[in-house]
Amino acid sequence: MTSISPPQKRPRLAASAIALAAAGLVAASLSGCNSADSKAAAPKADAGAVVSVATVLERKVTETQVFSGRIEALERVVVRPRVGGYITAVHVQPGALVRKGDLLFVIDRSPYEAELKRAEAAAAAATARVELARLELTRSEKLFADKAIPQRELDANASSFKELGASARAAQAQYDNARLNLNYTRVISPIDGRVGKAEITLGNLVDPTTVLTSVVSDQRMYASFDGDEATFLQVGAVARKGGQVKVRIGLANEQGFPHQGKLEFVDNQLDAQTGAVRMRALFDNTDKALAPGLFARVQVEGASNSDAGTGKTLAPSGQAVLINDRAVGTDQNRKFVYVVGPRQEAVYRNVTLGPVIDGLRVVRGGLTAGETIVVNGLQRVHPGGALAPHVVAMDFDPGAELAEGKGAAATAGAAAASAGTAAGTAASAQKSAAAPGEVPADKSASAAKSAEAATAAALAAASPAKG
Repeated sequence: MTSISPPQKRPRLAASAIALAAAGLVAASLSGCNSADSKAAAPKADAGAVVSVATVLERKVTETQVFSGRIEALERVVVRPRVGGYITAVHVQPGALVRKGDLLFVIDRSPYEAELKRAEAAAAAATARVELARLELTRSEKLFADKAIPQRELDANASSFKELGASARAAQAQYDNARLNLNYTRVISPIDGRVGKAEITLGNLVDPTTVLTSVVSDQRMYASFDGDEATFLQVGAVARKGGQVKVRIGLANEQGFPHQGKLEFVDNQLDAQTGAVRMRALFDNTDKALAPGLFARVQVEGASNSDAGTGKTLAPSGQAVLINDRAVGTDQNRKFVYVVGPRQEAVYRNVTLGPVIDGLRVVRGGLTAGETIVVNGLQRVHPGGALAPHVVAMDFDPGAELAEGKGAAATAGAAAASAGTAAGTAASAQKSAAAPGEVPADKSASAAKSAEAATAAALAAASPAKG
């Protein structure tokens, strides 16, 4: 199998070639063997398309999918009064944290206090009538036992006792309701959380339909998003069985996904029109960075490294084949790469792609780790064509390489010019020599030193900067 030269920088190759050419020119002029009659143009062999190639990688990865979502509160309460009346006190501090039971508003209590007293008196009167009916019934039972009264009178007294007892219970219920209404004049927070602004100010008349304020919980938050069918097939079953699926989110002003939580809910059906399924993840909010309504980038970690819907494993032990996205070409609805064959030829290969992880594309099928593929210069390649490969890293950046190459080429050009000057000096020395083909020793030595200096300058220009 033909080996491929180790990775080198193009600028270094160019500079070295210029320096060697300059040295050869000087040597030829000194020896006098560079006559025009002895030159013969040799045919240049076709070296193939110059391309950059890299070795296919295999790493252990965790597949993720990214969706757009919104932050939602676990609990959100729109606070309304349960009784009507005038607002006599407002205790809301907009945006403040409140505890369950904290006082928010006070409604005029006077009418409800009066109603409570009336209901209390009615309940007491009903209780007294029940007590009298009970005594009458006891007396009637004794008289009936002595056959002093008929059965009908006994039945009437028993019925009256039951009726008055029911009336007493109704009066007691009215009393309890009046007491509740009096308590409802104090509007309190129903949950722990952060309160909004007061929608009603002091002195306004309110009723049970009036919105006073709102309270949202902030200890933990939901991130709701619409997942795709592949994600549903991959993580839905795990979530429904109680397994833990890690989810991370990042806000608009954050890099990456710094907040970690877990998938808490997967809907029981997909939307047939959009193919999406509603999902929700739960996050702790100890630093209070999350607020309801914020946009979030949601990253869902795959349940396993398997091809969603097919059950095919990417590679043993969670390994995945990875390539640079620049190596992928498109042929209508197919994706392909060019593999470097055993005779340095381009081999067309269809591939099945997965997501991008850490800047590299996952390949689900069509490639194996260790193969060499073309990663730059695809436009110069055709199936079966010869290649002149230049080995680079799989994650190389051709833009950065081009910028570096321009600087090195300029330096190498200056070195080549110096070498040309040295060659001219040597040629002049030959012409002024006393005998044909003989060069004065001092001028010959000077030309040689100039050639050596030019060569050294070119090599130095191609070498990477240290420090």
